[in-house]
Amino acid sequence: MRKLGFMDQVRQVLTGKTVYLIDFNAPYQGMIRYFGVEDRDIQIINSDITCFPLKNADGAVECFAAVFIFKRIYRGKEEIGLGRQYIEEHWQEPFDLSEMAKAACLSKAHFSKLFKKHTGATPHEYYMNYKISKLKEMLLDTNLTIAQAFAACNMDYNGHSARVFKDKTGVSPSEYRKMSE
Repeated sequence: MRKLGFMDQVRQVLTGKTVYLIDFNAPYQGMIRYFGVEDRDIQIINSDITCFPLKNADGAVECFAAVFIFKRIYRGKEEIGLGRQYIEEHWQEPFDLSEMAKAACLSKAHFSKLFKKHTGATPHEYYMNYKISKLKEMLLDTNLTIAQAFAACNMDYNGHSARVFKDKTGVSPSEYRKMSE
């Protein structure tokens, strides 16, 4: 409580007053010892806390109790879902981390950190993997040339793009098409 700046409220409770803390945000790592359960995905717990004194028969405060009403447990996954949705809706556009983070209502740094934690890939890796999966679908359409399949995915068919495709799939675009026939 001292680290979080709530010593004045603790003092009030110890003098016999009931104290209400509204929208208390507690870093989960600091609360693990209180709950005895560790959940790696939890980042912050938002709660209302009511602290009230417990008095002995003489009316002296012996200790106090705190009742936590959890309002929201922030796991970071909702924002990651928004980031994924952004990628899946804008995969044909150039990669834009700022817009992804904005869609998730997070800073670029925080979004990147959470995205990597929850997906195992950086936002750019996820974007490229999604784009390559769409390219693989296009390559299955034999009515399109390989260059047209790349163009349908807003990619230039050049040495760099072909190398990225091969790095992700293990085969060249033409080999991939031949394998699928």
